[in-house]
Amino acid sequence: MIGFIKKQAENLFSGYFAMVMATGALSIGSFLLGLEVISKVLLYINIIAYLTLWLLTIIRLFFYFPKLREDLTSHTLGPGFFTLVAGTSVFGSQLIIVANNYTLALYLWILAIILWVIIMYTFFTAVTVRKNKPAIAEGINGAWLIAAVGTQSVSILGTLLTPHVEDGRGIIMFFTLCMYFLGCMLYLNIITLIFYRFTFVELKFDALTPPYWINMGAVAITTLAGSTLILHSEYWGLIDEITPFLKGFTLFFWITGTWWIPLLFILMIWRHIYNHYPLTYDAQFWGMVFPLSMYTTSTFQLSKALEVPFLEVIPHVMVYVALASWIVVFIGLVHHIYLHTANHLKQT
Repeated sequence: MIGFIKKQAENLFSGYFAMVMATGALSIGSFLLGLEVISKVLLYINIIAYLTLWLLTIIRLFFYFPKLREDLTSHTLGPGFFTLVAGTSVFGSQLIIVANNYTLALYLWILAIILWVIIMYTFFTAVTVRKNKPAIAEGINGAWLIAAVGTQSVSILGTLLTPHVEDGRGIIMFFTLCMYFLGCMLYLNIITLIFYRFTFVELKFDALTPPYWINMGAVAITTLAGSTLILHSEYWGLIDEITPFLKGFTLFFWITGTWWIPLLFILMIWRHIYNHYPLTYDAQFWGMVFPLSMYTTSTFQLSKALEVPFLEVIPHVMVYVALASWIVVFIGLVHHIYLHTANHLKQT
């Protein structure tokens, strides 16, 4: 069994913490919409998922470091490591909102910042100085936007912690505001390349992987980060002063995410129905569940931040779309684990 676990760690998908991101975002959205039982169940599942994925990651770090380093510095696999940052931050936000646990959330925020620094500068340094670089068709994908997602997730968790910190509120709010704007910059830079990839470079249906849903998920979490800052403006004067700008900028990102949803569904139909691409479990599908869950949560909080209650109709519908997608992918994960375990037992 130890050998089986080590093998799973060796081949661990770099973006697997997207499962924690998806589960945490859906749990928070469910809680805000009054579905507390579902929210609590998702919290317990996320605790198991987070600890399990960290166990596999630590094993990979100590026993398969060369392979981990190769993935981290890869154009295609490297961006997936930002899910460690986003997963840690979203889990911390989930602990605050659903479980009222601020102490553990604070430690997770510190961990997320450390991970952000290591992964951000390791990955972007590696892809910048590499001599032989892939063409844009092979090198860029939706997973690159997880760099923006991770940045915004750190902003959100820090802002949520502000009311529960005695000293340094202004410093924390300044930091989270800067991370919000940095996340916006990363999204606008990267989405330009992806949009160019979509419209001017041949896009084969088998290359349209689920992480392209992060095109929408990144602006959804940006919307949540902006809304969270607005809802906490009372804790720092500068936020209060620039609230009109934040409201406009946040609404700009929300409508961008809303625009992406129909197009992504159309492209998914084009891939799986029109071109008959097999719809089997893939760890990358968590990169589709997360945006749907985050859009639900962010739209609800945006309605509070902008004081436009009619927007609440959207999350009350989207929460069930997100929940259905989560259940389908989770069943796929359980079946995937069962098959791998059964094959291992047969071989032994």
